[in-house]
Amino acid sequence: ASDVYKRQAIYANRVFDSKGVADPEQEIQFGPNIKDWPEMVALPENLIIKVVSEIHDPVTTTDELIPSGETSSYRSNPLGLAEFALSRKDPAYVGRAKEVQKAEKAREAGECMGEALPELRDIMHKIKETYDVIVVGAGHAGCEAALASARLGLETIIFTVSVESIAMMPCNPNIGGSSKGHLVREIDALGGEMGKNIDATFIQSKMLNASKGPAVHSLRAQADKSDYSRRMRNVLENTEHLHIRQAEVSEIIVNDGKIGGVKTVSGAEYIAKAVVLCTGVYLKARCIYGDVSYHTGPNGLQAANHLTQSLIDNGIEVRRFKTGTPARVDKRSVDFSKMTEQFGDKRVVPFSFETDPESIQKEQVSCWLTYTNEETHKIIMDNLDRSPLYSGDIHGTGPRYCPSIEDKVVRFADKDRHQVFIEPEGLYTNEMYLGGMSSSMPEDVQYAMYRTVPGLENVRIVRNAYAIEYDCINAVQLKSSLEFKKIEGLFAGGQFNGSSGYEEAAAQGIVAGINAALFVKKEEPLILDRSESYIGVLIDDLVTKETAEPYRMMTSRAEYRLILRQDNADIRLTKYGYRVGLISKERMNRLTRKIQLIDEEIERVKSVNIGTGSEVQKVLTDNGSTELTTGATLAELIRRPELSYDVLAPIDKHRPELPCDVCEQVNINLKYEGYIDRQLRQVEHFKKLENKLIPDSLDYLEISGLRKEAMQKLDKFRPRSICLLYTS
Repeated sequence: ASDVYKRQAIYANRVFDSKGVADPEQEIQFGPNIKDWPEMVALPENLIIKVVSEIHDPVTTTDELIPSGETSSYRSNPLGLAEFALSRKDPAYVGRAKEVQKAEKAREAGECMGEALPELRDIMHKIKETYDVIVVGAGHAGCEAALASARLGLETIIFTVSVESIAMMPCNPNIGGSSKGHLVREIDALGGEMGKNIDATFIQSKMLNASKGPAVHSLRAQADKSDYSRRMRNVLENTEHLHIRQAEVSEIIVNDGKIGGVKTVSGAEYIAKAVVLCTGVYLKARCIYGDVSYHTGPNGLQAANHLTQSLIDNGIEVRRFKTGTPARVDKRSVDFSKMTEQFGDKRVVPFSFETDPESIQKEQVSCWLTYTNEETHKIIMDNLDRSPLYSGDIHGTGPRYCPSIEDKVVRFADKDRHQVFIEPEGLYTNEMYLGGMSSSMPEDVQYAMYRTVPGLENVRIVRNAYAIEYDCINAVQLKSSLEFKKIEGLFAGGQFNGSSGYEEAAAQGIVAGINAALFVKKEEPLILDRSESYIGVLIDDLVTKETAEPYRMMTSRAEYRLILRQDNADIRLTKYGYRVGLISKERMNRLTRKIQLIDEEIERVKSVNIGTGSEVQKVLTDNGSTELTTGATLAELIRRPELSYDVLAPIDKHRPELPCDVCEQVNINLKYEGYIDRQLRQVEHFKKLENKLIPDSLDYLEISGLRKEAMQKLDKFRPRSICLLYTS
């Protein structure tokens, strides 16, 4: 009896007695070898399973693998149970299993599984991840493309050679400028981020061409480069559905003329229904100054050396372009007393229609203006044979409208001086950008020529000027949606398409991102035409006109620039951003109300009659305008060049309180009403031709009566409409 009691006591200490009512306040007492159930780590999306033992013996009952008695304690210890039970069938099981377990422990600790288990190194590349949209490149085009796709609810991954280079500004430290300011405003109207980003990070802002008509007014802001990049990265990192991956994409996956995804240099595959290529200047990039040449991207970042061959293998035509950047110099070595200070505007105008103007009024940093001279030009000419641009070492075609200083001196030999703008790179650096003096001259020549410029006599270079050449595509291979004609689901944007400039890149990026998302959703693409946006002009020129050099946007390229002003970009394009889903209902409602106020005020002003009283005459003479001899409407007075809606406020007794942007639109629409109406009639004619679409299946090579040259050109460009047929 005593022995029976002892065995019962032992048993009672080892198992849970379920008799009675459990007390949840009492801590569970474990007997010998009894352990709490181990913490279970969540399984990843992708699994690698290794078989370490095969047992072929027939098993009739669980007792054979899970013995009773003392060994029943393993029931609460799954690892112990596996080791005990399976080792009885295969003594080598435990050792092999523990080797595999090292890799799992490395994964849980965030360490390299291949280091823990070397055999994994060869199979890791076989892991596949699946997304809706893949964006290759995280420059200005890539950021807008990825944000557009993710904000439309699609699972999006963006690849970059370095997360530190997200939205990097490798050249000039500013956003906007002539025609470029229009693009930034249009990006914002569609729901993009560039305008908001520069509003948050600018250090100086200026409205260019303010003395001219509103069609050519262009906002330009100096950026704190580091802050600009940092903020954009933060936006990407905190955008739902968007994932950032630092890796070099080496191949595109194409199946039967349809995109399937991409591969990285490590061999990993990323599957997607749409891919957007925004590689910027990184494809086989080579930086050159003098006889120094190294295969790297801007600012010493890694070049992307593998993707070009994959593009060529898939029938994509690749070309070689070149651009350049000036030296960055130490602010402490610059004598600003010999230069002209350039101030920002007293009243800052935001880029984004969503930015409160009052929130960005702040103290601004100055820029400075100086000039080259005949001595500068002589040094350049004397060393022209050492310039890789003229020695033949640079093979890529450079931008005509942003030439290097040596190119300026040669092409404009009649000019005895050229402007040089000294621009700060940020608030927390002494680096200054020498705008207007980009170069690929040898280092000693750079020092010699820079030190001839007033104020730069003792300048110290922080970073040498250099040229960079890179691979890009001939954009006539793209549709107006920026999708490749021959590869379904593959889109492209930015300098990869043969353009230049941050703003041109971002504009293409947002359109490519929107259309990639719409493609995945099986919806019609967003196509902006020349009559409604600068973005439409930019894309139309790229995909229908075979540019032989990096394309730069200019106001002169827009036929309808009087109605494509930067001030009315929201009125023109917000409806499209709302239609695709990037603009909120609240924002659209605010715009609808704004348009209503503009229309109502224009009608009111047209009906307000102004007499010839002394108060009226004084306002007119004070503003250099002819006195009235008979009554006139307020609208008629606004049309006088020297007068405006705001100037005439004192004699407009019943004027309602209206927002500044409404007043601006009232003034412009009344002052230029005749010209605007004429341009709208031109647009109406354009639209009739634009809406006459040409079937994709049309075989131009079979049309009789066309010259062979015309057949070949039309077959290559494949215009989308009758209107584009005239411009091809």
